[in-house]
Amino acid sequence: MIEGSQRSPTVVSNDGDIDAFLDAVRTAPPATRGRGRLLFALDATMSREGTWDQAAAVQADLFREAGRVGGLSVQLMWFRGVGEFQVYPWTAEPAHLVRAMTAVRCRAGLTQISRAFSHAAVEHERVPVAAMVYAGDACEEPADPLVAQAGVLGMQGLRLFMFQEGHDPIAADVFQAVAKVSGGAYARFGPGSAATLRTLLQATAVYAAGGLKALEAHERRTGERVLRLSAPR
Repeated sequence: MIEGSQRSPTVVSNDGDIDAFLDAVRTAPPATRGRGRLLFALDATMSREGTWDQAAAVQADLFREAGRVGGLSVQLMWFRGVGEFQVYPWTAEPAHLVRAMTAVRCRAGLTQISRAFSHAAVEHERVPVAAMVYAGDACEEPADPLVAQAGVLGMQGLRLFMFQEGHDPIAADVFQAVAKVSGGAYARFGPGSAATLRTLLQATAVYAAGGLKALEAHERRTGERVLRLSAPR
């Protein structure tokens, strides 16, 4: 299934590729319903322990920026250990999300990406969701079922934005395929790309919260290169 996908994934590996990622977000079908709801899923297995605090700080910035925009509700979910899967209530309060995020500690276990996608499907069916962001470094599940799940979510209007920490080639292949079939985008980040990740996550959150007008206001306020989302082609 991975080899059969027709669309090309968008890959971000450094600051110079931010525009390409944002173009992919912009050209994805707009959310006519569900704008203002963003799912955020985290891999908290042991392999991320070494860089967890740095990643948590960047992701906390995302929540704070979303709070500044207003109108964005975020649901945080994470997995770790043996079948441990935690979902927090929807909230529009950035402080709640930051506290939840910073309280998580990594624990050995296998990835549960399929479970995260299944939960996303349930939430999207209940009340449409603008987008789902996933951050992780590995994939220990069969690729084809994950890509099939992502394709269904994409057809239902839920785009997946896959952020990979590190360079694991298996995860890279799966994450790119998942992003491709859902109409989302893929980015890679590491210890030296915190600024890139921060820009991409904030732009995704701002767009989910308020659309292109909110994104333009964000660019004027911060000077970040996010107007590619709203620039005419």
